[in-house]
Amino acid sequence: MTVHPFIEAEKQAGHSVKRACELMKVSRTAFYARRSGLPGPRAVRDAELTKQIVEVHAKSRGTYGAPRVHAVLMREGAGCGRRRVARLMQAAGLQGRHRRRRHLTTIPDPRAAFRPDLIVRDFQPDRTGLDARWCGDITYIPTEEGWLYLATVIDIASRRVVGWATADHLRTELVADALTAACRQRRPTRPVIFHSDRGCQYTSQQFAALATQFRVRLSVGRTGQCWDNALAESFFSTIKRELLDTSAWPSRAAARTAITATELLKYKLSWTTACTNELRCSASEILQLACVNCENVNYPALGQGPSSSRPASCPEWATAVSSTYASP
Repeated sequence: MTVHPFIEAEKQAGHSVKRACELMKVSRTAFYARRSGLPGPRAVRDAELTKQIVEVHAKSRGTYGAPRVHAVLMREGAGCGRRRVARLMQAAGLQGRHRRRRHLTTIPDPRAAFRPDLIVRDFQPDRTGLDARWCGDITYIPTEEGWLYLATVIDIASRRVVGWATADHLRTELVADALTAACRQRRPTRPVIFHSDRGCQYTSQQFAALATQFRVRLSVGRTGQCWDNALAESFFSTIKRELLDTSAWPSRAAARTAITATELLKYKLSWTTACTNELRCSASEILQLACVNCENVNYPALGQGPSSSRPASCPEWATAVSSTYASP
């Protein structure tokens, strides 16, 4: 605790500075040096970091907390600790988004047929394995009209949302529409594994028949194990924190419009939000994730899948390569 503000108050009140310094056991020289001196190197550095933190926080639309802001600063070359970032964010009145209380959407069917887990928590990105493994899940959005439910289909290889659907119910038609949208958009040329939880929508006979029609092999995780579908859970955590929980939605149509317009469903995931192991990507993972924006989705003819090659002139890919090999 510093005593200089007390001495300053005594001085403003017309009392003796000498007597106040003697009582507080500090020298008058130190008091006047602090009173009239320039900010120290640490204070100057704190001001610079605060400015950078405010910019990063604003770019994230007010969603990033101290860990993710610290990760961005470290990637930009700003040497600082996470606790220092947390202290400066608190002093500036900044904080990240927090999740609301969870609403139950996974209702298992005890009579459902057994299906194996073909993913086994292997959600590593693979730029050569597009349209080979998908995963999906259902989440909820509260509106003034009632719940709006969102079902997604994500390509594990590229982190792209390749299909999605919304509805005001939790019937099988919701997940069936999402899978149909994914198959019609991507048009895979080989059987695809689709991984989900054991919700009754995904284990129903109707969904199994649709999967057979599209040559999709169904895979399910264990009951009560969210880590078995970690990629889908991570995506929902991000979109809720950065979009769906940022405001109250007056209607289902308003929420649906916001979801349609969000960049997360336009396949423009940043490196920080794209990786399931957030903030701890290795150099090889960054190389694999860096170019999700320019993954080719050109379909020259019906039945031909997307090309896995990337244009050599892609600036994001070149930046990722150069920054990765330049790192120690």
